[in-house]
Amino acid sequence: MNLVRFNPTRDLWKVRTDMDRLFNQLFSRTHEADEYPEVDWSPRLDIAENDSDFTINVELPGIKRDDITITLQDDVLTLKGEKRTGKDSKEHNYHLCERSYGKFVRSFRLPNYFDSEKIDASFKDGILILTLPKLAETKAKQIEIKAK
Repeated sequence: MNLVRFNPTRDLWKVRTDMDRLFNQLFSRTHEADEYPEVDWSPRLDIAENDSDFTINVELPGIKRDDITITLQDDVLTLKGEKRTGKDSKEHNYHLCERSYGKFVRSFRLPNYFDSEKIDASFKDGILILTLPKLAETKAKQIEIKAK
């Protein structure tokens, strides 16, 4: 039997790499990546709600408006596009490249209380803004309590 010297740093390092692998698997893959194997990255977004609509703000810096496609089919809103690198490896010797490039897809199943005919999309300063108005009959209505 061989004795192995206890090294807490080695054991902690193994725990850290296992946790990194777990979090990478959980958070770096989306259902779009399973459905669309050509997807290279996923843009970050915010979804907000008020009384009359939902707003989706999608960060798409460096992408042209013409390189974005928005479709709605069977209550699924899908955003597709591509961010091109614009770098020529012959001209530059990159030492670090952290930005994401390539194709992306984000899909959202919409509830049935949106007016699909009035969905609005605008693009300004690298932010895609989608406004999804709620149907009139689903908007919250305050009910007054009467004294008896």
